[in-house]
Amino acid sequence: MTALNSPQSEWRKRREQRILDLLPDEEDEIKNVDPNLLLRLTVFLEPYRGRVTWAVILMIISSLIGVVAQPWIIGQVFDQGIEAGSVEDLRFWIFVFVASAGIEWVANRFRISEMGIVGGYVVADVRAKLYNHLHTLSLNFHNNYSVGRLMSRLLGDIVMLRDFITWSITGLFRSAFSLTGIIITMLLINWRLALISFSVLPILIVATNYYRINIRLKYRAARSRSSLISGYFNESISGIRVTKSFVREEENFGFFDLLNSDLKGINFGAAFLTAVFFPAVEIVGALSVGLVVVFGGMFVLDESLTPGQLIAFVLYVQRFFEPIRELAQRFNVLQGAMASTERIFALLDTQPDLVDAPDAYVLPAIEGTVEFKNVNFGYKVDEPILKDVSLIAQPGQQIALVGETGAGKSTIIRLLARFYDVSDGQVTIDGHDIRDVTVESLRRQMGVVLQDTFLFTGSVLDNIRYGRLEATDAEVIAAAEAVGADEFILKMPKGFETELGQDGINLSVGQRQILSFARALLADPRILVLDEATSSVDTTTEKQIQSALEKLLSGRTSFVIAHRLNTIVQSDKIIVLDQGEIVEEGSHEELLEKEGRYYNLYTMQWTGDE
Repeated sequence: MTALNSPQSEWRKRREQRILDLLPDEEDEIKNVDPNLLLRLTVFLEPYRGRVTWAVILMIISSLIGVVAQPWIIGQVFDQGIEAGSVEDLRFWIFVFVASAGIEWVANRFRISEMGIVGGYVVADVRAKLYNHLHTLSLNFHNNYSVGRLMSRLLGDIVMLRDFITWSITGLFRSAFSLTGIIITMLLINWRLALISFSVLPILIVATNYYRINIRLKYRAARSRSSLISGYFNESISGIRVTKSFVREEENFGFFDLLNSDLKGINFGAAFLTAVFFPAVEIVGALSVGLVVVFGGMFVLDESLTPGQLIAFVLYVQRFFEPIRELAQRFNVLQGAMASTERIFALLDTQPDLVDAPDAYVLPAIEGTVEFKNVNFGYKVDEPILKDVSLIAQPGQQIALVGETGAGKSTIIRLLARFYDVSDGQVTIDGHDIRDVTVESLRRQMGVVLQDTFLFTGSVLDNIRYGRLEATDAEVIAAAEAVGADEFILKMPKGFETELGQDGINLSVGQRQILSFARALLADPRILVLDEATSSVDTTTEKQIQSALEKLLSGRTSFVIAHRLNTIVQSDKIIVLDQGEIVEEGSHEELLEKEGRYYNLYTMQWTGDE
């Protein structure tokens, strides 16, 4: 087998194709600046209108002084002081120049400071609004929207928005204002010389337009590659154990180098464009200055222009090209900021699939009667998951849901917690249709223990207290003792004050699960859901928590999903699901006597255990 046809080469080709497949989704479309986006952005600027207004005033002052007034003052220094031989006038105009420079410095200092403060406030407001909005969106959204894309909105897009507000809003106005002021002043001093200096503008316009379009393409491509690198970096770190287990370090290095080299090439291209454009602007500017010196000298000789005016004119020509360069640069920043703003507002405009009804009321304290009435549901319209499901759970009963993977067990739990709404039928608790009550009041009376327990960065106490923040330390410790969690917690360096790593990485799977039991017990819900909560623990740990489970489930309506059928033999009712339908229900003994689907599942598992 040749190197070109080796499995590694084929793998690399597939990786390269993956880059090409991903890039179109990552790149921003080239669009004109949308005034509606700018208008919406002003909503976030409105609370800081006073600061923005003050910054604009300071911008006007600094522009008038630095760009328009100072060249004229320098001309007066030459005409009124040096040329006239007046020491007093020379001193006066030098003082005026120094004073103007000081005022310009102060105005710029406070303008930048004010917009920096505004940018910080706006970014904090947008980030908080985004964060809160994400928590209002339903699980369906989060299942289809990657964490990487969300982080890109919360971090990358908001940072670009901050830079735009801090530097570009007043910067764009300053460049445009300065350019207008210079043109008017040059025309007032000598309109013929002004037109001569403007004769090089067609060259500059062509060069600027070429740079603007091509550098935008480069920046856009660089952002897409940078996004891919960030995503792959995150994926690699998250899956480092798998990488090391299969000794795939070299292959990962190779693919990362492929991405990195691609980005490096694009950055080199952007650097080359910049290195060509700005010196070209300098050459055009020098050409314009040369024309001004030649023709201006003639005007000085025929006394239609003073030497001081010629010096001022040269300074105006030199400064004329500065705002043009700034506008070329800031336009790309504006395009990027508009793309980021569009993505941010698109996310804020996303409405949750599941909301409280306009007349929803707070669910009163419940006894725990749960009823599914002819429920039909599918995550997609043409793919039904549950078909005409009806079941009743009386207060305090333990209902076990069993069946093969994909039978619909977890879907029943999700509908009960109203993570999704039924397509047809009704789910009631104590006679209340759960669609008629507020989601918050419903879930506050429910407790869920999942197979994949998530623990937050913080102490053991904080993680157990998560579902009931007002609980005292004594109550938290009592809940931990009830499920036997204190046995391993007290062996930790700081006991209950021990800080847990991200997702409880410093705990075993079984220990994390036991902590989730303590969390659920402390919350004291009327309805409890155990979604395969013991499938990740070993047999010894499972026996340890059986007694704790009995206490946890006592007096509560509970729904238990379990792969290990021996853990649900004491359930009041066992419901057997197959392809979204209830095919059997009854107690453990009743179902064994039927020798049906449950009998087959139980005996197969029992034989396997033996």
